Amino acid sequence: MIRKMCGAAQAHLLECDDGHFYVVKFLNNPQHSRILVNEWLASSLLAYLQISTPEIALVNVTSEFLARNPEVHIQLHSSHLAVEPGPHFGSRYPGNPSEAMIYDFVPDALLEKVANPNEFLGALVLDKWTGNVDARQAVFSRPSTRRWSTSGSRKPRRFSVSMIDQGYTFGGPLWKFSDSPLQGLYFRPTVYRSVQSLADFQPWLNRVVHFPQTLLDGVRAQIPPRWVVGDEVALDGLLQQLMTRCHRVPDLIEDSTRARVNPFPEWSGEDEVSADHSFYMAP
Repeated sequence: MIRKMCGAAQAHLLECDDGHFYVVKFLNNPQHSRILVNEWLASSLLAYLQISTPEIALVNVTSEFLARNPEVHIQLHSSHLAVEPGPHFGSRYPGNPSEAMIYDFVPDALLEKVANPNEFLGALVLDKWTGNVDARQAVFSRPSTRRWSTSGSRKPRRFSVSMIDQGYTFGGPLWKFSDSPLQGLYFRPTVYRSVQSLADFQPWLNRVVHFPQTLLDGVRAQIPPRWVVGDEVALDGLLQQLMTRCHRVPDLIEDSTRARVNPFPEWSGEDEVSADHSFYMAP
């Protein structure tokens, strides 16, 4: 074990036998076992949409490991809850934690210089589609060494953003789509300042509107049966609803412009062709 992470799920940072480090959420975490399912589904969908997010893995925590590391446990008020051996959700940490510099906040002056800021727009497409009832969570990192330009000078290292913590997609443990206009947004309005229309959310909108059912079936098949004992029917129903929501995502984004606080101050909608979003073309 390296350390316990912040957050209500009480994830732990563990070094695994593949040589990588993973932020691991346990099946019997204090939030709900469904949190692991949400993480697996939404992280897989982010990867399909080509939005930066850590690689995910099933982390098998053995009884022997837990016996050697009694500090790996769930804290419940004044008592400890033992972690159950078996497969848990792992999100790969970017590099060695003793060397890699990871930030969950950068000042606005640096936020504007992030290498991939448009991915916040792609993440919002995902969060509206999956009904994320939490604010968008993200971390920032940058290479440990500077790049060299063709002239021989060293270029400054730019931050890149990666989307993390998908536990409260699908309404969290409720598995219910509530669709509030302001849910799923990142708490820094700077990232949405340039948005003028739905066209700014391409190509991610197009990928969701034409999302392949077969890919979702494949992701569903990767979820360990142990994670969904008694929830099999509910999960299949949830994924059915998700597929029926594909064509609603443009409307859900537009709904945000009519919220009490419009997150897109430059919104004009002038690039839209029609109310039924017929400009979306099959990939």
